[in-house]
Amino acid sequence: MGDVSPLPDDADDAKIRRWFADLGGGSEIEEEEAERGSIERRLPPIEEEIAEDVYVGVGDDCSSVAALVWALKNVAKPSSVVYLIHIFPEVHRIPTPLGKLPKNQVRPEQVEIYMSERRRKRAEMLQKFLNLCSGSKVMNVDTILIESDDVSKAILDLIPILNVRKLVLGTTKPSPRKLKEGNGTAEQIQKNAPEFCEVKIIWHGEEVGGEVASTTSSEDCSRSSSFDQEKEKNSAYCTCFSTKFG
Repeated sequence: MGDVSPLPDDADDAKIRRWFADLGGGSEIEEEEAERGSIERRLPPIEEEIAEDVYVGVGDDCSSVAALVWALKNVAKPSSVVYLIHIFPEVHRIPTPLGKLPKNQVRPEQVEIYMSERRRKRAEMLQKFLNLCSGSKVMNVDTILIESDDVSKAILDLIPILNVRKLVLGTTKPSPRKLKEGNGTAEQIQKNAPEFCEVKIIWHGEEVGGEVASTTSSEDCSRSSSFDQEKEKNSAYCTCFSTKFG
């Protein structure tokens, strides 16, 4: 390094930087900054885990409650959106004092009264599932209502439309032997679902597959006991809104 003149007393910032660079300090600082920038560029970006949405088939039976409880415990994450899928039958006949008549033979006001009552009871049923979700870690819950007489077809048609990748269904099959026959609605959906959709079937609070649990989850039953008691009080409600996933 050559001779460096002394720093003038009245040197401004620019002169101080030039003087320091002549001493060799500037190049060291630049090298350190360049090295630090290179290290930062080499560090992998921090990516947050992307939680997939979870879809759960729900109806008015105990198996739906068990399926939702299982999904909230084992599949859903705090950032997931849980969609409650409810398939309800189409209305073809309306109860009247003369019996059940075709819908087109009943006065419009009678049809609306009946449909309004169905909507009210359906909302009450869905609220029970929403209450289960509100007590869990999941913050985002929504409902999907589909009117169809064919539960399995309605859900299978929905999978590619919404790009459903995680689907949880309950089944009411009474024995492991019948579960393995694959004749239930949930089993049919699992068998015919696209490869990108992972379908979980829950029976008695446990995932069906290989070994099937032979005992009911006590916690799931305790959560659904009040649900079943209320269902028994209103037989018309059970008749109108029985959506079986098994």
